Amino acid sequence: MQSKDPKPYILRSLLLQVLRASRMKMFSVKVEEGREGRDGNPSVGPVYRNLLAKNGFPPTDADMCTAWDVFRVSHEKYPGNRMLGWREFNDGKFGPYIWKTYKEVYEEVMHIGSALRASGAEPGSRIGIYGSNCPQWIVAMEACNAHSLICVPLYDTLGPGAVNFIIGHAEIDFVFVQDKKVKELLDPECTHAKRLKMIVCFTSLTVEEKKKAASIEVKPYSWNEFLHMGKDYPSELSPPQPLNICTIMYTSGTSGDPKGVILTHENIVTCIGGLDLFMDQFEDKMTVDDVYISFLPLAHILDRMIEEYFFHKGASVGYYHGDLNALKDDLMELKPTFLAGVPRVFERIHEGMEVFYTICIFLTGVIKALEELNPRRRAIFHILYKYKLAWLNLGFKQKNASWLADLLAFRKVVKSRLGGRIRLIVSGGAPLSSEVEEFLRVTSCAFVLQGYGLTETCGLTTVGFPDEMSLLGTVGSAFVSSELRLEEVPEMGYDPLGDPPRGEICVRGKTAFAGYYKNPELTRETLIDGWFHTGDIGEMLPNGVVKIIDRKKNLVKLSQGEYVALEYLEKVYCITPIVEDIWVYGDSFKSMLVAVVVPHEENTLRWAHQNGHRGSFSELCSLNQLQDYVRLELKSTAERNKLRGFEHIKGVILEPQQFDAGKDLVTPTLKKKRGILFKCYKGEIDELYKKLSGGRTTSY
Repeated sequence: MQSKDPKPYILRSLLLQVLRASRMKMFSVKVEEGREGRDGNPSVGPVYRNLLAKNGFPPTDADMCTAWDVFRVSHEKYPGNRMLGWREFNDGKFGPYIWKTYKEVYEEVMHIGSALRASGAEPGSRIGIYGSNCPQWIVAMEACNAHSLICVPLYDTLGPGAVNFIIGHAEIDFVFVQDKKVKELLDPECTHAKRLKMIVCFTSLTVEEKKKAASIEVKPYSWNEFLHMGKDYPSELSPPQPLNICTIMYTSGTSGDPKGVILTHENIVTCIGGLDLFMDQFEDKMTVDDVYISFLPLAHILDRMIEEYFFHKGASVGYYHGDLNALKDDLMELKPTFLAGVPRVFERIHEGMEVFYTICIFLTGVIKALEELNPRRRAIFHILYKYKLAWLNLGFKQKNASWLADLLAFRKVVKSRLGGRIRLIVSGGAPLSSEVEEFLRVTSCAFVLQGYGLTETCGLTTVGFPDEMSLLGTVGSAFVSSELRLEEVPEMGYDPLGDPPRGEICVRGKTAFAGYYKNPELTRETLIDGWFHTGDIGEMLPNGVVKIIDRKKNLVKLSQGEYVALEYLEKVYCITPIVEDIWVYGDSFKSMLVAVVVPHEENTLRWAHQNGHRGSFSELCSLNQLQDYVRLELKSTAERNKLRGFEHIKGVILEPQQFDAGKDLVTPTLKKKRGILFKCYKGEIDELYKKLSGGRTTSY
């Protein structure tokens, strides 16, 4: 009898060894043991650091002590490199990207800084910047850095109410403003605008706007007028010190007024230096030829720190032209190598590709009706997807996992739609679902990683690793410049010394903020013994990485005694193609969950066409048949993600309007204001629970 060839078994054994090794790999180091709670104090878990900081935090670059040093040094090293790019609107369309070099931007910064000083700004003065991302935003920011002025972003995504609050609270005297925002700034309801000494428009002001500004004794300037003032009245630089305030960045919580997060120059450069050390570990290095497309708000910490890092490396930043719905046009024109987004951006990409599976012709990506789908091409896509995923799971690098699948499918499906040169995709701002992250890792032909951070941690608390599938669904390990631990939350049943270890994520290090501006009470509540308490609930996995599982205040206990993490469920259910957005509601006196769902309009209209329904999107949302369909789709998502029975949505309310459509139901970072949402939908929720309980009413 002929013996079997042993080679397949040897290969299988080797592959299993690779798989086991990849699962055992550690991504952080324990530097201090945890301890049980005593005397009314909560238990705390072990303290973890990045592997690069095992023996202490690495020193920062001696030539880079402040945010001003970051730009100044890059101007000296890379004067001719392209720095800031934008598109101009001519002949009814947006043209190609136009660029300013580091030298040109530096000269403009000198003039704007001199004009600020000539106008009465002194070191420590607060300077507001109000508008969408553009080169003028960065020039104004760097002018602040050059003269020890404090940059205070005014949220582009907030209404005049919050802008008014920030101007008054931060005692802002000078504001740089986008032309589209001048009207809001000078609105009578923005009462604190009267305290301003001057406004500088990114472009130019109308005659009416100049008169309105003058009527409240505010000096108005166009960008060019202010530049000329700086040329006529040059001023010596007044560089900051590391512990000087660099920016007061306001963040809006789910209730109350915005909080002013104080970030020092040391915070900024520590974060940049840590990124340098982190990126140097990998084979693919960042170069001066890298290009970042900026569309996340510069008023948020994520985009601000990415741009700061690109400037540090002498690389290029191109700004989207202002319409997110036409972002694809900017991507194709700019051809960026780096893309950063928040989960909803990538969930939309994923859902678009899900639509691709069912309504696209494979080779061209041109959307067709469902009935025109070629089943063979859809089957090939799935086969290639599973094939590449298998090799990624065995530890193979992205570029080596399956060049054939990349060539035949994924370069056409995702990479080409992102401009064709994407090398790195980063998701931050909130946890990205495992399903979406896996899809991007397989199909994007780029490194994909998650990070986690807050404005209070200068944007980075943890960071993931490329080519590590074991990190799927996590936010990585402690950042190079900080350390973290979990703290007990007894009222929610989270124990950092339990199995698995879970608790509130606490952060310590030089990237942690200095406090909340003019709010010592809140500062004392969140900064305890040097540890910043994030309010996020994390789970420490055996390989030393963190998984975000909840928010401290967003756990509800159902009547049967089961705890439900509402934000986690919303993240899971939001990947359902028929869902644009969802708010999950639970009550301690009820045994089941309900949800308010904003249906995905395009997919809803497609469903209506296929099922013989007519009417506007709003009219369709009132159909019982659509409610039933949405509920069944949510059930399918729950089963696919192995949710427990009490985590299934039992009833839905359909809402045709977005939660962020001016009803104050979400924060600027799209966190749901649950109390306001409940007040808005209480009547419908009561009726829905009554229906689900067979007509019986139950008090809340």
